[in-house]
Amino acid sequence: MINKRLLIKNLLAHNDESSFYDKKRQLNLHTKEGKAKFLKHICALSNSNPTNNSYIVVGVEDQDNEIVGTDFFDDSRIQNLVNAFLENPPKIQYENVPFPNLPKDKVIGLVTIKPNSKTATFKKNIHVIPAGAVFVRRGSNSIPTEEKIPFSKMNTETVIGIENNSRNSISHTLEGVLDFMNFRHKDLTTKYHVFKELFVVCWAGNKKKIRDKVFFSRVDIELINEQIKLFYSALDEVTIEYNEKTFAITEYVPLGLNDKTSYYPLERQTLTFFDNGYYKIETEFLFEPPQYNRKMMFHIYNSNLALLQKLNKGMGLTPNEKRDLLNLPSTLMICFLNGFEEAKTKLIEAKTLLKAVENPVVYTNFKETMRILRKVKYDKNSD
Repeated sequence: MINKRLLIKNLLAHNDESSFYDKKRQLNLHTKEGKAKFLKHICALSNSNPTNNSYIVVGVEDQDNEIVGTDFFDDSRIQNLVNAFLENPPKIQYENVPFPNLPKDKVIGLVTIKPNSKTATFKKNIHVIPAGAVFVRRGSNSIPTEEKIPFSKMNTETVIGIENNSRNSISHTLEGVLDFMNFRHKDLTTKYHVFKELFVVCWAGNKKKIRDKVFFSRVDIELINEQIKLFYSALDEVTIEYNEKTFAITEYVPLGLNDKTSYYPLERQTLTFFDNGYYKIETEFLFEPPQYNRKMMFHIYNSNLALLQKLNKGMGLTPNEKRDLLNLPSTLMICFLNGFEEAKTKLIEAKTLLKAVENPVVYTNFKETMRILRKVKYDKNSD
């Protein structure tokens, strides 16, 4: 098994950006331009490496390779985005890799592009990239091409060497468990379980009981063998179930209006472990949004728009308005899910305003809400 933290270190130490490796400070998949740039690099790396893995490391400064981290990104449907725009799309995997010196809510993102023998091309327009475009890597650049794509055996040998030097060990696993339980989460309830005598899953959180169901909040869950963060949320509640071969995480979202909050199941992620050292992750989308009276929702929607307008003009907010601002992202999401199509656009446009609010919880709530909306969007197969 490959230790993903070691793999990232070896990529950063061994190579500058190349035909099999790219690095980014962050990904922006909220805009067409951000999606286009991401897809361009996926296309180029796939075409330049038909027989070996290629990688994108997210959360690293371009100039000096400083590991600065990025937000936890659990969008398992990122493959849907690639499939929607690329002909002959490669299989890709996005993993969140924790590093000791980063805050709990920051990770390094690792995108793995699997070998793909067919040429990936854009099958429809996005931003300034036309349908039919083909990209390849030239050094650290992803460039369009109409020529036959060259293949370098050197890439395969180099990547295999880097991956072999990143294999896990008993020492790395033990150090990972001790670090997780004794240092990073000493203030929370922590637990671990060993599956098939090979895999160690650690989790931490605040444990509480609601209507005979045990929930965890402030949850952090890691597959220690590969140093992958499986789940992280400062807000949402989860339930955890496991047996001798499976570990299941069910995520719930607290939603409601007028101080009446209920918990709605969002998604279940199930890890199944096998005797041969292999595991698979399956995701089931469960979300059924709450539905409210149309007349009441119209009033709430307009009240939130008025609050944003007041914020945009720099006007002072009353204590009640400050409280409403905390709930504004989830309230606009409820409006969107109840048929107010422009509510999502209004929320995205408000990003800069919400980020500048003195209370940082407002922007955290915005990011959590956008994460849920991405999952809803990709579950409906719409981009």
